[in-house]
Amino acid sequence: MHLLLVILFFLEARFCVQTSDSNSPAGDNLATNGLPFPWSKVRLPNYIVPVHYHLLIHPNLTTLRFNGSVKIEIDVKNNTNWVVLHSKNLKIFTATVLDEHEAHLSDKVLSVLEYPSHEQIAIFSPKILTSGEKYFLHLEFGAPLSDGFYGFYKSTYKTKAGETRVLASTHFEPTSARMALPCFDEPIFKANYTVRIRRGPSHIALSNMPLEQTVEIGNGLFEDQFEVSVKMSSYLLAFIVCDFRSVSGMTATGINISIYAVPEKWHQTHYALEAALRLMEFYEQYFNILYPLPKLDLIAIPDFQSGAMENWGLTTYMETSLLYDPDISSASDKLWVTMVIGHELAHQWFGNLVTMEWWNDIWLNEGFARYMEFVSLEAVYPELKVEDHFLDTCFGAIGRDSLNSSRPISSLAENPTQIKEMFDTVSYDKGACILHMLRNFLTSEGFQTGIIRYLRRFRYSNARNEDLWDSLIKNTDNERHSSIYLKKMMYTWTIQKGIPLITVKRQGRKLYIGQERFLKIVLPDDPSCYLWHIPLTYKTSHSDHEMKHILTTKSDVLTLDEEVDWVKLNSDMNGYYIVHYDEEGWNALTELLRVNHTALSFKDRASLIHNTFQLVTAGRLSLNRALDLIGYLKSETHNVPLLQGLGYLQSFYKLIDKRNIADVTHNLKTYILQYFRDVIDKQSWSDDGMVSDRRLREEVLSLACDFDYPPCLEKAKQLYNSWVESNGTISLPTDVSETVYMVGAQDDSGWAFLLEKYGVSMCETEKSKFLSALASSKDSEKLSRLLQLGMDGTLIKTQNVPSLIYMVARNPVGHFLAWDFVKKHWNELVEKFPLGSFGIRNIIVGTVTQFSSTEELREVEDFFKSITEQVSQLRVIQVATENVEKNIMWLSRNLETMRTWLHINVKFELLLKGHYF
Repeated sequence: MHLLLVILFFLEARFCVQTSDSNSPAGDNLATNGLPFPWSKVRLPNYIVPVHYHLLIHPNLTTLRFNGSVKIEIDVKNNTNWVVLHSKNLKIFTATVLDEHEAHLSDKVLSVLEYPSHEQIAIFSPKILTSGEKYFLHLEFGAPLSDGFYGFYKSTYKTKAGETRVLASTHFEPTSARMALPCFDEPIFKANYTVRIRRGPSHIALSNMPLEQTVEIGNGLFEDQFEVSVKMSSYLLAFIVCDFRSVSGMTATGINISIYAVPEKWHQTHYALEAALRLMEFYEQYFNILYPLPKLDLIAIPDFQSGAMENWGLTTYMETSLLYDPDISSASDKLWVTMVIGHELAHQWFGNLVTMEWWNDIWLNEGFARYMEFVSLEAVYPELKVEDHFLDTCFGAIGRDSLNSSRPISSLAENPTQIKEMFDTVSYDKGACILHMLRNFLTSEGFQTGIIRYLRRFRYSNARNEDLWDSLIKNTDNERHSSIYLKKMMYTWTIQKGIPLITVKRQGRKLYIGQERFLKIVLPDDPSCYLWHIPLTYKTSHSDHEMKHILTTKSDVLTLDEEVDWVKLNSDMNGYYIVHYDEEGWNALTELLRVNHTALSFKDRASLIHNTFQLVTAGRLSLNRALDLIGYLKSETHNVPLLQGLGYLQSFYKLIDKRNIADVTHNLKTYILQYFRDVIDKQSWSDDGMVSDRRLREEVLSLACDFDYPPCLEKAKQLYNSWVESNGTISLPTDVSETVYMVGAQDDSGWAFLLEKYGVSMCETEKSKFLSALASSKDSEKLSRLLQLGMDGTLIKTQNVPSLIYMVARNPVGHFLAWDFVKKHWNELVEKFPLGSFGIRNIIVGTVTQFSSTEELREVEDFFKSITEQVSQLRVIQVATENVEKNIMWLSRNLETMRTWLHINVKFELLLKGHYF
């Protein structure tokens, strides 16, 4: 049925066929010793399945090495002499195959063949392993603790006294468990784990499960033995040896939750405990499935590359994603910490309890966890107004998805580099947004019921896309609400890339609706063979409720019940599509915003602003039209539409400023400061108000000071000087502290003081604000010094290098400096941040997509051509270069329009303010 459904769908939708290169090696694949390796594929054979790992691991935090042994109970499906599994950068000392009684099958030492290009090893058994029999594979191994952020790696932190302390931590997702132990490192190979860890007396050991007992084994060593784990994929295994302190609490259902951190940061753990307890209780009720482990630890790791990792029972976090200091952290920081905790706790069900079969469907993990951040926080922390942030999430997804370099949610991924790149905006943000659309289509209750059915059906197992669609709706007599229809509909969103553009033309009571793919850069040979099944929603001037329609064809006609003044599609941005009205439609909506903007919800107002400027970028709408539409913003009181309109104007300013187009940048700055002057002036330099008020204050005052608005600069300098005079001991208002630091960093003494405070601060959130301020300096020598400090990895930790490069690149003075730095240090950067990783992708996007001229585009293309062999498989290169092309096209289409529009409107604003010519 599944195959037939897919074939029918492809025929009806007339999909473009996409092909990809095979990952099979060409010619004979030889092991490192020159002998033929018995397996040629990147993915492991399925004729041997791991059942239970018995792991002993001993990290030496002095020599920075670890040794270990693992006994793997295996289930043999077909007769074979070979066991093939994963291993990367491990030295295998001995390999033995044992029978079910744990007796050796051979008296000979078994040879181990290594095939590094596939990160595999093979062990030959002289005696055939028989199908249906139980065997054990026993291996002893060792390696240095990794220098990076994957596998079993070393991390360090400094105490207030300046002492450097070492810990060892793991990060295995997606393909790095093989760096810590030989294993079957694919998500389908779920098994139980029994872990033992050896450590010194001054440290503690943590793993997925609670500690069962500790045994003293002599020579000052202790062995911590942990309970047997539940059945799980290898990438969820975790173990840590450290000297951290914790705070603990118990949920209503008896789950022990603990937050671990560096001892001197223990006071920053309390908010995370409160949030984790409340969110855990929410998820147990929402999913109607109790969390299956006795405990959950959340631990802040000083060296960490991604935001967090959902290891079952032992979740790991970057310090800024878990620790919260109410005297230093802003409202935005609090929201971020709560969202990340909500994300990782959601993974305990989505990803851990039910895991995707293969990485092509990683969105089943990440899209759900991203979406559940919003569902959980809206229920548990309504005061944080997380729904405001959800719009930005979908806007960000659209930005990525409207490029031709986008990809389908479910995409081919075979080797580790391709798999790492799957952890991107498409999996996380687009995944969350189509789930939101689906929930709105099914109703909240129907969606929740289906999710529970999915989790119960596939618990401790693996699932694919279609398993989710089967679970969400049982077959019914209603064709539009049947499992078959839902599959058909959702395939249009998961196995083709891009976002739909809905065109709307109104004639009397009839709405003529069409769909096509929305592209910011239309390719001349684009066959436009994209078709979605779109759950449309709309409101009119004569309806106080949302109306719905399913668009399954290229065009359709809707008949309204009566004549209306206006129609607004995609109510509350519940759907994942862009809407383009005819001239009459845009006129009506622009006028509505001018005379009665509250007739539309704040989400509708924000999405209208977003749609207009997206259409401008694609050349479908004039810039004048979009600028006229946001003319109502003087009357806007909600922070989301305000920041949406202001954000576009600010992004245009930064783009034009980098081109050194003085007259336009001057007039645009003048216009923004004049037009939004009332909003700026009414902001207090405090932490008062609701979260939405505080977020607006943070953004608006940052922009005003960046634009050298005198009252803003004066207040910021006053606060900065007071802070310096107190030697950094007084507390600045948390929401404006970064703006204050940025103003203070503009002279030599202020910059030097911030760098000094950066070195001694014990709060990573505060340090990130310091670093952002330091990178805003207009002195290129200071920026170069910062970048070098990042590469040194002492004062500025290596984990912060990607964000530091981006901070420098967005500074007009550091624009080319950052790019030259990346080119010069490319090989070193790739050593620190593997190809496909978050880090290297952020470095590329952070520097390259700042460019906007054909000369710069050519330079970017030439550089990446020079390292083609290294980056040929990186999708992010296409994303980055297409963004440069988009910037070039935007300027060629809109610069003169912007110049003329500003010439008229700056004079008008000045006249309104009482300035006469």
